[in-house]
Amino acid sequence: MACVSVSIGSNIEREHHVRACLDALAETFGTLGVSRVFESEPVGFEDGRNFYNLVVAFESRWSVGELQAWCKRLEAANGRVKNGPKYSPRTLDIDILTIGTLTGRHDGVELPRDEILHHAFVLQPLAELLPDDYHPLTGKPYRAHWAAFAAQDQRLWPVDFVWNGRLISCAD
Repeated sequence: MACVSVSIGSNIEREHHVRACLDALAETFGTLGVSRVFESEPVGFEDGRNFYNLVVAFESRWSVGELQAWCKRLEAANGRVKNGPKYSPRTLDIDILTIGTLTGRHDGVELPRDEILHHAFVLQPLAELLPDDYHPLTGKPYRAHWAAFAAQDQRLWPVDFVWNGRLISCAD
């Protein structure tokens, strides 16, 4: 079994789609590690709707291709338009960040995902959830990458979020 980490984002009916994603992940993969939920300003988008972003970790024996196909089916089931414009509002965006220590291109997916080191909305929740796990290419723990992160123009902040009747994220 490998530890899989995925980023989740939504800026259309954010609470609904994030909860639906968490429900599907838990039903399919069992126990989840879940970061706080962050609200973030859109990066590169014309539409100014803020996103909810978080990172989830779970154990899986599935191949990269099976995981990627499952994520794309879940996005579609939540109304994500396939082949829509890259920087447009979205109901649900699920990206595989890491699968164990895999590196390189597997089943059309580049691992680890490049966005980890470039976007606060990915790195901060990942560093909070898995602070002592090491980035497969740099060999540094995620907490060290977050401590050194320089893109201060990417504003995000934690929000209160309830899933399955429990408060899983608290605003500062």
